[in-house]
Amino acid sequence: MPALEIIGVPQSNYVWVVRMVCEEKGVPYAHTPERPHTAEVDAIHPFGKIPVMRHGEVTLCESKAIATYIDRVFDGPKVIPDDPKLAAQVEQWVSLGNVEFDKVMIRQYVVGYAFPKDGKPDMAAIGEAAAKMKPQIAVLDRAVAGTGHLAGDSFTLADINILPMLFYVNRFEEGKAMLAGAKNLSAYMERHFARPSFQKSKPPPPKT
Repeated sequence: MPALEIIGVPQSNYVWVVRMVCEEKGVPYAHTPERPHTAEVDAIHPFGKIPVMRHGEVTLCESKAIATYIDRVFDGPKVIPDDPKLAAQVEQWVSLGNVEFDKVMIRQYVVGYAFPKDGKPDMAAIGEAAAKMKPQIAVLDRAVAGTGHLAGDSFTLADINILPMLFYVNRFEEGKAMLAGAKNLSAYMERHFARPSFQKSKPPPPKT
């Protein structure tokens, strides 16, 4: 079988997701840390976003498509269950993550700190993002209260998709305080942040 290549900088939460899928399933892969809109990325993604994937003659963009492909093609634990109900629940939480949580937690809150437009974080905009994040964290806290997972009672792509977002939110003051107050979600994070697949795919710390 040809080698699997994941392309995209490791700090991207979605690159992290597909790398974590590989680690969870025990799939060997090469990682090429290309930034968005580079020639190699543009050759696969029509809008130059990461991650993208190569596997022999197969090329794919978008993390959900890549994760689904890896889960179906390679051996190892399923991250998308075969059971239709559970698979739909995974799809539901991945969609919520991509459409709702990522938009606020990463694109507004984390990016507001990590990539300020004028070299200094806009604290008013960050405060607005934090206010939007509060009900989202409450939703997640309730969702994991029963089984400690988002879909069913096993670790799935639903969990893999949200964990990098929570990790980044937890790096900053408002997010850290909110997450500490969400007792079910705090326990969920502590347990799953310790997973070997999470630790092996974890991006290197930012350079100082």
